[in-house]
Amino acid sequence: MSEDGGKSFAVVGGFQGAHGDAHVVWIDPTNTQVVFVGDDGGMWYSYNGGSKWWKGENLPVSQFYHVSLDDNDPYHVYGGLQDNSSWVGDSQYPGGVTNARWENMYNGDGFWMFPDPADPDYIYAEYQGGEIARINRHTHEARNIKPRPNYKEKLRFNWNTPIALSPNEKGTIYLGGQFLFRSRDHGQNWERISPDLTTNDPQKQKQEQSGGVTVDNSSAEMHTTIYSISESPKQKGLIWVGTDDGNLQLTRDGGKTWTNVVGNISNLPKNSWVNWVQASNFNAGTAYAAFDRHTFGDMAPYIFKTTDYGKTWTPLVSPQDPKGVRGYAHVIKEDLVKPDLLFLGTEFGLWVSIDGGKDWAQFKGNHFPAVAVRDLAIHPRDNDLVLATHGRGIWIIDDITPLRALTPDLLKQDVAFVSARPVQQRIEGQGGWPNGDAVFVGDNPPDAAVINYYQRERHLFGKMKLEVLDSSGRVIDELPASKRPGLNRVTWTMRAKPPRVPPAAQVAGSAIRGPRLVPGEYTVRLTKAGKVSETKLTVGLDRRAKFSAADRKAEFDAAMRVHTLFGEESALMDRILALRKTLAQTGAGLPEGDPLRKNISDFDGKVDAVRKKIVATTEGGAITGEERLREHTDQLYGAILSYEGKPGAYQTAYIDALKRELDDVTKEFDQLLAQDLPGLNDLLKSKGEQPIAAPPAKITANEKALKLGGSKTGVNVLR
Repeated sequence: MSEDGGKSFAVVGGFQGAHGDAHVVWIDPTNTQVVFVGDDGGMWYSYNGGSKWWKGENLPVSQFYHVSLDDNDPYHVYGGLQDNSSWVGDSQYPGGVTNARWENMYNGDGFWMFPDPADPDYIYAEYQGGEIARINRHTHEARNIKPRPNYKEKLRFNWNTPIALSPNEKGTIYLGGQFLFRSRDHGQNWERISPDLTTNDPQKQKQEQSGGVTVDNSSAEMHTTIYSISESPKQKGLIWVGTDDGNLQLTRDGGKTWTNVVGNISNLPKNSWVNWVQASNFNAGTAYAAFDRHTFGDMAPYIFKTTDYGKTWTPLVSPQDPKGVRGYAHVIKEDLVKPDLLFLGTEFGLWVSIDGGKDWAQFKGNHFPAVAVRDLAIHPRDNDLVLATHGRGIWIIDDITPLRALTPDLLKQDVAFVSARPVQQRIEGQGGWPNGDAVFVGDNPPDAAVINYYQRERHLFGKMKLEVLDSSGRVIDELPASKRPGLNRVTWTMRAKPPRVPPAAQVAGSAIRGPRLVPGEYTVRLTKAGKVSETKLTVGLDRRAKFSAADRKAEFDAAMRVHTLFGEESALMDRILALRKTLAQTGAGLPEGDPLRKNISDFDGKVDAVRKKIVATTEGGAITGEERLREHTDQLYGAILSYEGKPGAYQTAYIDALKRELDDVTKEFDQLLAQDLPGLNDLLKSKGEQPIAAPPAKITANEKALKLGGSKTGVNVLR
């Protein structure tokens, strides 16, 4: 930065406090001390001319090259970031996934990253040029295990060197240079199991002879290299390899012999970069290949499929028939369960096919942007689709099971329920902390059962209703039904209604929600213009739970006892408020100075003293203020809801104690009605006034509305 018109400069930003590799700089023309910089590490702000920098931590603009997953519960997400190392983070976390839940594991530009399936304490990661390491995830010790050249030999590794794990041999990994390398002992030794699989064109290997001012030899310029590796999960030793200079190689004998099958692909221009090759999850002879020609100025997608080990190829997407797909292709993958369900990541988003590639639709759920999708992974247990985007970070599409259910027959129906993964009542953990708006927080999956249904057309006429019924056929909840065409998702909290709580000076924080219903079988009923459709919904415990279904039932029963206690407190409060309302109206009707007014006021004071034993009447903060019967009930209710296993004996005993305290207060109120109210009524009658009726043991909604002075909405005053 210069402050004297360019006579002298001082280094600010760059690698001194910020990330470096700046691309754009903005200086506030009204205050040149304010400087914004965009670089390979994100957005940076300085308010003192670049002496100190603040990073923009609330912008989800990270550029992932690749993504992988583990089998933890919740699972972790692994991936490499452009010029920002290799990271592992949570797929979900109590309070949301903050930046702090991501851990940096390696160095340089991050690309491929996998947990070691043979040893969960270790991770494989790399940075540019094939600099692969095996990293202890606890100590962060990183051992470089990159294969080295032989005497007077040069190995060629792409900027984005591919790593692949064998689906058939736990612990076997592959790495691509111009040769395919294999290690069966965590990188202690490497075998070359191929000849040079590239074109080995010397005209494309002149990095040290180009560049002008400096030599182009950062490994970003390395060409004629292996770029994609995929071993068939259906046949050991069947390995596909794609290169950045247009070769598509196949071995069926573990690398002893290789065949270049790219010449069998019709209408594919020569030397097309093989961005991705993927062996089928279902048939050994089937594979998919994605080619990229954007460096030739051709932005079209090229996707092909073979079912005969590469002898013939069928175009799934091509410039001649793009089928609505936009952008050159990065990745093509087959579903783990349904062979015809395909996912295609391009420079402009994610496309999905449910018919083996005959038709494609762009995924736009939750406003997913038109961003480059460089890689994707499907979790085999949770059925989530995890996307590595180059510009919007990691996206998780929760549960693709409904996509597997979209058959041609189902799509012809006006409306139909669609299957989903089993519902768990996930444990509600404690975590997270307020971070303000300057930190990005990733969403968790909904803490709810997800109900999926398909509509052929948008619902326009007649009522549409979605209900949940328990095992006895009783309607326990009604949900807002989505009326959009296509696949719809509606969430159900699996909770009973919140308890009715007597009004007080402060909020009963725990009572704002109802207890979670017990696991079991429920029925979902959709009524669309008079036509009824039903499906079963089985709700289970969290698979991580240490308590039994019987323990869970004991917790629910205890919570409902407190729920009932709240209701009894509210019912008593209804009687008290109704009586006080009548007393106020009667007193207001008497002349000023009438001594009977004092009699009414004195009696009202006794009634109000009873009220003050039920609820706090002095305003306080979140952790201050009075505590009365209602507040103690709320604390117990929250304690029981905090753990869904069997409640402690002291907790159930406390329910009984609070019930006895409420009984004592109820008796005190009833004694006022029996002993004090008749005397007051005698005085009123002696003055020709109407006596005050004792409130009934239970006040109906209509009585509350009348006695409290309002319409039906007046009942809400009591909540």
